[in-house]
Amino acid sequence: MQIVTEQQIAEVLNPEIAFFAVQDVFRGMESSAWNFPVVREALQYKDALFGFKSGFDPASGALGLKAGGYWPNNKSKGLANHQSSIFLFDPDTGQCKAMLAGNTITALRTAASSAISIDQFACERSAVLGLIGTGHQSIFQLEAALRVRSFEEVLVWNRSERDLTKHHQMTEAYGVRCREMELETVVRESHVIVTIASCFEPLFPSDWVSPGTHLAAMGTDTLGKQELDPALTARAIRFTDEIPQSRTIGEFQHLPSDSKVRTIGSVINGSAMGRSRDDEITVFDGTGVGLQDLACAEAVLKALSGS
Repeated sequence: MQIVTEQQIAEVLNPEIAFFAVQDVFRGMESSAWNFPVVREALQYKDALFGFKSGFDPASGALGLKAGGYWPNNKSKGLANHQSSIFLFDPDTGQCKAMLAGNTITALRTAASSAISIDQFACERSAVLGLIGTGHQSIFQLEAALRVRSFEEVLVWNRSERDLTKHHQMTEAYGVRCREMELETVVRESHVIVTIASCFEPLFPSDWVSPGTHLAAMGTDTLGKQELDPALTARAIRFTDEIPQSRTIGEFQHLPSDSKVRTIGSVINGSAMGRSRDDEITVFDGTGVGLQDLACAEAVLKALSGS
């Protein structure tokens, strides 16, 4: 069994590889690939959440699972709050062929997911990116978004007063201005908004969001979590990575069961319509599916083998 470390992964997996791996996953989920039911439990210990995401893609042979979760007190230990490991299995024999550290893969595949939504749904005229959430994941979200749209400015809401040196360096490298602003200003002035916060109530009211805005909600992945005002998602055109998961642990768990939701894969495949007008508000609920992790892990193994 091959064991792959975070350092090895960081040397071969980049935003571009993750983007196309995740895009292929969304496309494959519309045909033969599927994700198994998510296990997500509160441990009642250290305020931690722990669970499993898994799936199988017969076309690529990707079979496996990601085990891990969220430890909110890890900052005091110098560790990321999200911790995970990925296990890949041979679909012909059931043998475990590789174990990979999961933190970098999770960060890159999550950012790739929101970037694909921006690529698919954001108006071409979008000039201002709003970033709500400044934790470990936010720098990955920022770079992925800057790769798919030529933004002129990035507005950041930094409620935790974190050091944003990396954010300013990143935007400078892309020739984009970056400013820290109050939450209302970020929401009202942004054409694309990425939320990546761990919270259980809406971050801002619906009426702050302007017509034509695209929102990628990336922080809701547990029963009870919520980033967006239901009044906002109710008036928006709604998309997600997987509908059952979104309705149980994602942003759309807070909407009536008969609310229309489209998968991003169906738009990529051309079987469903994405944005139809520049004044529509679009919301992508990125719950994070196991196949995303498996596809990126397979890409890592391919890169390490030189094939």
